[in-house]
Amino acid sequence: MMRAFLLCLLLATPAMAVQPDEILSDPALEARAREISRDLRCPVCQGENIDDSNAGVARDLRLLVRERLLAGDSNDQVVDYVVDRYGEYVLFRPERRGANLILYWLGPAVLVLALGGVAVWLRRRRAEAPVQALSPEEQARLKELLEK
Repeated sequence: MMRAFLLCLLLATPAMAVQPDEILSDPALEARAREISRDLRCPVCQGENIDDSNAGVARDLRLLVRERLLAGDSNDQVVDYVVDRYGEYVLFRPERRGANLILYWLGPAVLVLALGGVAVWLRRRRAEAPVQALSPEEQARLKELLEK
């Protein structure tokens, strides 16, 4: 029973799409390649990084990253090279500058505006609702309920 559970647990983990022929012989360079690949989005799968994707373009990107590392590029140079070729879309965390600032600040700005709108609506609603005093029958019934 325990073996079946462990097997299911193992199968439930995300599979790495990196093929054995893609792995670099230098462990330090391979670790850098994995670090870079974790932050690059597959243009086909969109929700997966290139290490997890089985798409052909993801394989091409993995090979490109490793090729650039072997050429002596730094991590930032590799990312810049990929972004120059494929656009900022391949970044899971685009840089916070230029037009991207609109995307970063749009969500919080809409939230603040929505909360302000709800506050104004609640104030108006409260001001419009007339407060009616309880009738003598209602007061007697309330007193009776509270004394129980």
